[in-house]
Amino acid sequence: MKRTSFLIFLAFFTAKAQQIDSVFNKEKIIKEGRQAFFDKDINKLKRITTQTNLFFNKTKDSILLAKYYHFKALQNKLTYTNDSTFYYYHKSKDISKAIGDSLAVGRRLLSIAVLQRKSKDYLGSEISSIEALEYLEPLQALKFIETIYNNLGIVSEELKQKEEAFIFYKRALEINKVNKSDSEYIYILNNIGLLYQRENKHKKAITYFNKGLIFNNVEIKYPVQYALLLENLAVSNFFLGNTKDVLNQYKEVIEIRKKEKDNYELPTTFINLSDYHKYFNNLKKAKYYANEALKYAKQTHNNERWLKALEFLSELTSGEQSKNYLQEYITLNDSLIQKERQLKNQFAKIRYETDKKEKENTLLKADNEKKEIEIYKERQQKIIIFIVGVVAIIISILLFILKRKKLLYKTTLQKTQATYEERDRIAQELHDGILGKLFGTRFGLGFIKVKGEKEEIDKYHSLLDKLQEIEKEIRDVSHKLSYTTNSTSENYNEMITKIVREKSIIGNFKYDVNTASEVSWNAFNEDVKFNVYRIVQEALHNIIKHSKAENITLSIYYKSENLIIEIEDDGVGFDVKKLSKGVGLNNIKSRVNKLKGSFNINSEIGLGATLKVKIPFV
Repeated sequence: MKRTSFLIFLAFFTAKAQQIDSVFNKEKIIKEGRQAFFDKDINKLKRITTQTNLFFNKTKDSILLAKYYHFKALQNKLTYTNDSTFYYYHKSKDISKAIGDSLAVGRRLLSIAVLQRKSKDYLGSEISSIEALEYLEPLQALKFIETIYNNLGIVSEELKQKEEAFIFYKRALEINKVNKSDSEYIYILNNIGLLYQRENKHKKAITYFNKGLIFNNVEIKYPVQYALLLENLAVSNFFLGNTKDVLNQYKEVIEIRKKEKDNYELPTTFINLSDYHKYFNNLKKAKYYANEALKYAKQTHNNERWLKALEFLSELTSGEQSKNYLQEYITLNDSLIQKERQLKNQFAKIRYETDKKEKENTLLKADNEKKEIEIYKERQQKIIIFIVGVVAIIISILLFILKRKKLLYKTTLQKTQATYEERDRIAQELHDGILGKLFGTRFGLGFIKVKGEKEEIDKYHSLLDKLQEIEKEIRDVSHKLSYTTNSTSENYNEMITKIVREKSIIGNFKYDVNTASEVSWNAFNEDVKFNVYRIVQEALHNIIKHSKAENITLSIYYKSENLIIEIEDDGVGFDVKKLSKGVGLNNIKSRVNKLKGSFNINSEIGLGATLKVKIPFV
């Protein structure tokens, strides 16, 4: 009897020991997997992912299966494969939801929201953030709730909802008082500073950046956040003209980011350095840092900085090289717009298929229950007929309800599809019309080298930024309306009109652009269009610089097998015989000669001037 009791005790003790060992190993694997991700050690993370899957197959612990998909998502995140990252986050989230792990569900939804935000799916990020709050707020998981409100602040800012952004940041700071998370506090300060910086309230922005920078040992404890604050401080000081320490601050940021392997943010710093040297007319260094920005942007798929680097290089180079960068910019921009939409489609498709799978599982479960009932009925033939009748009626009712629900779902789906098709049509009109024109306008203005007083230069850059904000708002509206809008190439007439419009703001003159209906730019090669654009650009620059005109007229038409570009102004005029062969006039002459054309200038003092360019139509 004693021996039997001892064996029972030994078996119980062994089982408990194995259970404790299993829990310990599970926690160890999860901890090591997270650390491998934070260390950006993808090979180690892959090994741990494989171990997690093997451990799941052995224990059948669903938490391990959820964590396996989580680690798969982190692997793809390190390689910037956003669609696969999104897919595996959803797989992990669905398993956690099935086992009732609300904390894990909320955390995965938060990760999905951040990924959507970085992929410019701001509406999707907002929805995922709110869904995450529904799981985390009942648990009072303040650490993650604070991050969600911070993310909602960033998303609201991107959606041009500045008041809502301040509310979310304020809420995040209130929760931080309870959490006392220093790193998250610094992130929130940085984001509020950026909000003011983007409104050109640089002095206000600097107060928030400095709040973070004076934090105790921030450069040692939180080097990534320190680099963010320091760079943004340098940017605001640069715009305020306080350039004394800016260069050293940018270089310190580069050292930190290289040490921390934060390559994704490096292109931003190199762009800022290029802008700094361009401001001081050190074009060689400006070009070098623009190339560095391009290199790291390509490596990390930082598409926004990739475009910015190409734009800078187009401005900093000339001739064929400048044209190549311009063409690469246009091609990449169209491609990225398409990829953004494809990625949003992918996100929506994954979410739809996941929801569909859940519904299918529910129906499958109902079917299995039905079969069990039928088996039970076969084995229990002696059950009274009344009970069998009741069960049959219940089954019939259930089938009837399911059929009605299926029919209702099909009708709703058809209505939804019609709604989306109408939204697609509106979105395409927005994108192909207004956005194409604004893009051409802003892009052409980016090539203009403005010289003069600092106020004029600041005004010029402010106008550029404003155009970009408008363009971004329209693109956001278009994206919100549609998942399937097709991209379009930029309209050349709009690019010409755009540069006149922008120059009119700088030169404070009214304008009129007349392009004859028979002029088809498709009949001309890229070289002709490139040089015509530059001729118009240079002529407008000369008008602003010398003529003091109040009105200008640009006319483009055919005459005697020639393309005519005629620019007339009502400025102070000049004596044509005493015309100086300055840089602007030489540039126009050089480009006209390339096109085997000719030009002449008519002017009298006090009666304005007219530039007429003839280009043979071959």
